[in-house]
Amino acid sequence: MTLSPPRPQIAVSVVDDDEAVRRSLLMLLFPQGLAVQGFASGEDFLAAVDPQQPGCVILDLRLGGMSGLQVFERLREARSPQVVLFLSGHGDIPTALEAVKRGAFDWVVKPDTEQLLDKLPLALTEAADRIEALTQWRSLTPREREVARWVALGLSNKAIARTLVPECSSRSVETHRAHVFAKLGPANDNELGRWMARFSSMLDGPL
Repeated sequence: MTLSPPRPQIAVSVVDDDEAVRRSLLMLLFPQGLAVQGFASGEDFLAAVDPQQPGCVILDLRLGGMSGLQVFERLREARSPQVVLFLSGHGDIPTALEAVKRGAFDWVVKPDTEQLLDKLPLALTEAADRIEALTQWRSLTPREREVARWVALGLSNKAIARTLVPECSSRSVETHRAHVFAKLGPANDNELGRWMARFSSMLDGPL
């Protein structure tokens, strides 16, 4: 099976302290045309990869030193757009499931490479979507971002105008709202709400 990397090319990081497993995964992924690099520890990964850059991390739950969960929490604290796909032993499945509830993209039982190749394209697509979302979000002015958050919560133009600091007119809010919809592309307030909910974990980081 050959993966077709989505647009744009996504950097993939393999973080596993078992050298044999790490090399096996790299040998599996290099022929797929992916930009992939390996790390022997969570510390090495965090030192080398900018958490604010979108990408995909294949992350072992059980690492020497900093655990996979600790690495994941560091990424969450940084509001990182990195897509995390955990590698889990059978005994760690409950932990992997909990990590998904907390924002990890998915998990794969080691050493099921077929399952990894099945799930990785979805993770890469999510990473590409996050790149696009960040590009769109960064195109908004600070005021437009404020308005977008309030619109997503269902506030009227008048209510938003009263909430903003400094306060502005309803007509100004209407203009900002129009710019938000033009730049982010939702068809209505409900779609904007879903867009904000999907990407909210990374939108308040350094932009």
